[in-house]
Amino acid sequence: MSGATEHRDVIPEDEARDLNRRSWDERALAHGQDPSYYDTESFLAGGSTLRALDVELAGDVDGRDLLHLQCHFGLDSLSWSRQGARVTGVDFSPVAIGRARELARRTGLAADFVTADVLDLPADLTESFDVVWASYGVFAWIGDLRAWARSAARVLRPGGRLAVVDLHPLARMIEQRNPLVVDSPYADDGPHHYSSATSYAAPDRPLENRETVQWSHSLGELVSAFAAAGLRIDTVEEHLTSERNDRDGVLTQGADGLWRLQLWEYPLPVLFSIRATKP
Repeated sequence: MSGATEHRDVIPEDEARDLNRRSWDERALAHGQDPSYYDTESFLAGGSTLRALDVELAGDVDGRDLLHLQCHFGLDSLSWSRQGARVTGVDFSPVAIGRARELARRTGLAADFVTADVLDLPADLTESFDVVWASYGVFAWIGDLRAWARSAARVLRPGGRLAVVDLHPLARMIEQRNPLVVDSPYADDGPHHYSSATSYAAPDRPLENRETVQWSHSLGELVSAFAAAGLRIDTVEEHLTSERNDRDGVLTQGADGLWRLQLWEYPLPVLFSIRATKP
């Protein structure tokens, strides 16, 4: 939420969704032009946007049906295709889905992309996937975690796995490290209405659709939502390092090239990951 200002107006859920969709439609057009965040050209040349943590967490996807929730414009989705998965990507932004389809065409990679709300996935996706994947910046946009988890569980086949990795709630609280500024709660206390002049992946391009609505969720709330959806929790991990600078102005890079949330002597978690199975 770097560069954002916040106010707490009460806002209906459908209005919040429309605000967020308009903002993400605009971001989807801008993202990928600056290689410092989304390096589209390297991907088109045969690269992958997946991190080592992603591949380890999702497990073997070769020959498996994988659904990527909140897929944005498809770089990670198509990277899973390069890992051998049969990929479907879902996003609520039709602009993002249009860009994802164009990337698939340009690379020749097989993938389906569907415009849909993650809380209301198409009925024909029910029990169609061996793996459901979501990562990096997804849960801040979800007000109803339990509905999200039920939706993910519904589209998994029995024995299928859900794998998610996202910014740790502690790291999301912090707007800047020095001096320390905390601008977000650890756990859910309702919607937060933000106005941002630019996007994280296009800092030199002013946004017209600046208004968004976001939520905070604790690690406990996330685990409980998955369990309530009938999923068996296999692993919950908190990661003290990240391969990438997931919070500009908050994380610091060590001599090993990894990024850490180092406020005091000991590092705090940067990311969390959860893996769960549908019985």
